Amino acid sequence: MQKYLDYSLDWLTKHGAENTAKEICQQPQIWRDLLEIITQQHEQLNAFLQPLLADPDLEIILTGAGSSAFGGVALAPWLREHTKRNVRAYGTTEIVADPLQYLSPNKKTLVVSFARSGNSPESIATVKLADQLVSDCYHLFLTCNPTCALTDYAHEKNDPKRILQFVMPEGSHDLGFAMTSSISSMMLATLLLLGDIGHDDACKTVTTIANICEDKILTWQPITKQLAQQPHERVIYVGSSCFTGVAQESALKILELTAGKIASRFDSILGLRHGPKFMVDSSSLVVCFFSNDPYIRQYDNDLFNELVHDKIAMDVIALSGQPSSDKQMQVIDCPLADCWLMFPYLLFAQMLAFEKSLRFELTPDNPCPTGEVNRVVKGVHIYPFNQK
Repeated sequence: MQKYLDYSLDWLTKHGAENTAKEICQQPQIWRDLLEIITQQHEQLNAFLQPLLADPDLEIILTGAGSSAFGGVALAPWLREHTKRNVRAYGTTEIVADPLQYLSPNKKTLVVSFARSGNSPESIATVKLADQLVSDCYHLFLTCNPTCALTDYAHEKNDPKRILQFVMPEGSHDLGFAMTSSISSMMLATLLLLGDIGHDDACKTVTTIANICEDKILTWQPITKQLAQQPHERVIYVGSSCFTGVAQESALKILELTAGKIASRFDSILGLRHGPKFMVDSSSLVVCFFSNDPYIRQYDNDLFNELVHDKIAMDVIALSGQPSSDKQMQVIDCPLADCWLMFPYLLFAQMLAFEKSLRFELTPDNPCPTGEVNRVVKGVHIYPFNQK
């Protein structure tokens, strides 16, 4: 019998959870498929990207809305440090409202648009504003939907020297409400395309991460199911550097899939103490994302030990890529750089959110069937921007 997250396909279908469960579980294979596509399109991708990335003054903006924005927030710190390039992450929802606070008209700019559907009103509006306001602007569209508004824009402009669309593997265009396969594949594509990672290293590392996550899909099932049964009213995710963005995405995931029945928050490891720690109470679950970097890990350990010692939260757990005897530590045995550790951390958060959704007897594929919140955002009116 075919199962996903230890549920039969019939059971998942009856409970409105089939797509989300499949899309969580298929991610390791999606990543392998993505690597193969990038290998096949290597010459075309390099012809567009290498001349741009060779310019040390190039400004790179990672942008999207919701999960697509938070993926950029997670990636930007690591890319900035390891590629020595000026990489920034802004939401399209920020750029559209006040574009000149985020776009630099006189700087050569590559706008990397993350888009699951490619039809969100802010996505196309950001691209148009960038072309309107930035004198030397280039676009990389990372989409999961090959036929969308961004595709139409690329065809309309018909300028392959300035616009490149790269489509994620088939299956990444999630049918479920929450972004799972889509966000992880777009994040991985960004690392592989912009991260100065050699082909052999990329092949080895993607294979390693995919294998680790396939194993964790099995071993984390009883853990996430058990946590889901606890009467948490609040879930707080914390992490430093790229894990702050992962924490932000994780907090959104549980908020979405529980339709707001669980209050969630994210913060940095050091930031939590500066007021947001009031969010931690006897109804709370706190999840700490540990870094593999020994310097950062000192701060991770301090906060984790403090939270355990305080005995305020109902549950405190940590995810770590390094061995530990602590029973509250979920060890992944992944000595790789933090940019790769993001993927199992995202997987854990997705699995936990899925189980919490089921605990509230919701339908994870559409936790808001009444339509107040939609899979593709509706109701946004885009106004023309007239530069002063």
